[in-house]
Amino acid sequence: MGDQEKSRYSEAGVDIDKGNELVSRIKDIVAPTFGRGVLTDIGGFSGLYAIGSGQFTDPVLVSSTDGVGTKLNIAKLCNKHDTIGIDLVAMCVNDIAVGGARPLFFLDYLAVGKLEINNATDIIKGVAAGCKIAKCSLIGGETAEMPGLYAEGDYDLAGFVVGIAERDKIIDGSDIKVGDQIVGLASSGLHSNGYSLVRKVCFEELGLSVDDHMDEFGSTLGEELLKPTRIYSESLLNLSKNFKVSGFVHITGGGFIDNIPRILPQGSRAIIHYESWEIPPIFKFLQEKGNITAKEMCRTFNMGIGMVAVIDENIVDDFMQQLTALGETPYHLGEITARPDTPGSSQIEIDCF
Repeated sequence: MGDQEKSRYSEAGVDIDKGNELVSRIKDIVAPTFGRGVLTDIGGFSGLYAIGSGQFTDPVLVSSTDGVGTKLNIAKLCNKHDTIGIDLVAMCVNDIAVGGARPLFFLDYLAVGKLEINNATDIIKGVAAGCKIAKCSLIGGETAEMPGLYAEGDYDLAGFVVGIAERDKIIDGSDIKVGDQIVGLASSGLHSNGYSLVRKVCFEELGLSVDDHMDEFGSTLGEELLKPTRIYSESLLNLSKNFKVSGFVHITGGGFIDNIPRILPQGSRAIIHYESWEIPPIFKFLQEKGNITAKEMCRTFNMGIGMVAVIDENIVDDFMQQLTALGETPYHLGEITARPDTPGSSQIEIDCF
């Protein structure tokens, strides 16, 4: 009876044996991410993680969830799925790192129309690679095979991270003051935002293929578009130990325009000097070929800056030297001024528009 039921379920599009095989395959991939707090192996009903006693005086758990968006379509077009998991981890851990939190553990959710074990294994390899970079443990996840909801070959990916911070060391922007300086950390490219517009410009309007070699990038279009999102968590934690940081901003959807004001006190304004950093070729290409205004570019894409820090003006040189030592590429982007009293005044000004 059991075999008959399994056969009928398989006919309906769900193969339980494939799911079990995937769990078996990924155990050795996931295990190297385990920190000392992990109490369970992959495959259980839940993941257990011990915070440990005595490490924090007043600990606060910090969490975030995110996805990769339509960058998944690029992975599908390139038939390359082993880096998209890095993007997933980056989008989540960067969001908690801006508050001064250290990531503890990560979980992923993979939904597919039909489970392709090789592709799924590659996806989890990417998630594990991202967790190693972020120094957090991949303690569990879920793979859901849903024929009829997703077309064969399609999948969606979501991630969930939990981190920890000392309450009195949480960074929330409340200490930002007039005269503070804005330092940007270079991105690795588009990261994971704006891909619906990227696909419209590159594929619909220009008729390009992911296999087309692009002299502007020195690579194929697919290779450029699949560059993994940079994970900044370790760099931010190191900076927080050595410097007083008033605020960090993860430049994701909404770009500079929507993200920087999220941490600014009401009476302050961020001034960004557009010529102060090197804008990667992919952004110039999209702006020119897509006939996109500078303002829309700065609200859709990271423009080559994936993370922003707001610090006291007296520590800028030392701060940037530390960033360089950590392997980051820093730029002095601008400063914090008083916000004008005029009605409708913005909390951010970028001098290119």
